[in-house]
Formats: sequence, structure tokens, C-alpha cells
Amino acid sequence: MNQENSNCRFRRASRSVKSNGFTLMELLIVISIILILMLMAIPTMGNMKKHANETSAIQSLHAISMAQIQYESTYPANGYACTLASLGGDPTSGAPSPAAAQMLQGDLASGFKSGYIFTIGNCTKVSINGQDRITGYTVTAVPQTVGKSGDRGFCSDQYGGAPKYDPAGGTNCTQLLQ
Repeated sequence: MNQENSNCRFRRASRSVKSNGFTLMELLIVISIILILMLMAIPTMGNMKKHANETSAIQSLHAISMAQIQYESTYPANGYACTLASLGGDPTSGAPSPAAAQMLQGDLASGFKSGYIFTIGNCTKVSINGQDRITGYTVTAVPQTVGKSGDRGFCSDQYGGAPKYDPAGGTNCTQLLQ
């Protein structure tokens, strides 16, 4: 009888032992679910980055247009600026001038910002009293790598308004941005 009591206690003791924590299988399942969720989120993050770059490019075109209006009113004999460097300039280098008007931030004046390349071109000149005056320009923003940093190219001119875009990422801007 003593031995029978002893066996009963041993069985109860072995059944009441519970493990603390997770099993290896449970941890592997949780890790695989997290991995699947991450793989679903990665393409979305890339699209969000491209969209942010395109939004930044559109806002930068507006900033360049505003700087051009300010440049033309500050230096009426010159008209508009034909380079981004003319709209930029280092404020610590001295007073603003037609060659460095200090109207744009340095990153935009360099021509590279948020995955886009900015240029001013197609400058229309008129000679007045022997001095050239720029009366028109086109500013373009194209992705540094089409499909990666952006999908569309954007253009604007001296008339301002809504920028146009090229769905192929170039400078053939024919579609009105809405």
C-alpha cells in the first residue's frame, strides 16, 4: 500500500509540471508571420517614397517660380534668372547680387533635391539698350532614376500656373497636373 501511494504522488507531480514561456514552434510561427507582414509592407514603402519625392518636386517648382518673380522685380534690367545658381547663393558670402540673389535654399539651387534634378532652360532673351533681358524660361524636374526616385517629370514656365508633367519621367511635359 505504501508503494501504491508513492506511485500516485509521482503521477500527479509529473502532470502538474507546466513549462514557462513559449515553445520553439510557437516562436517560429510568430517570426514567420512578422516576416510575411514585412514583405507585404516593403513595396508600399517604395511607392510612398516615390510619391513623397514627386510632391517635393512639385513644391520645389512652385518655390522656383516664386523666386523667379522676386528676382525679376529685384533686378528688372536682367529679367528672369537663367540658372538656379543665380537664384541661390551663400548668405555668408556677402550681399545678394544678380549672380547670387540668395532667393533659393542651397539644396534646390544646386539642382538636386529629393531624388529629382532641376534645371532652368529655354531662356528667351531680348536686347534692350544693348543689355540682354531674360523674358521667358522653362524649369524642369526629372527623376534621378526613373521608376526608383520618381515616375514623372515636371515642367513649368514664366507663366506659372499648375505644372505640367511627362508620365515617362522626361521633359516632354504635355499633361496638365491636376
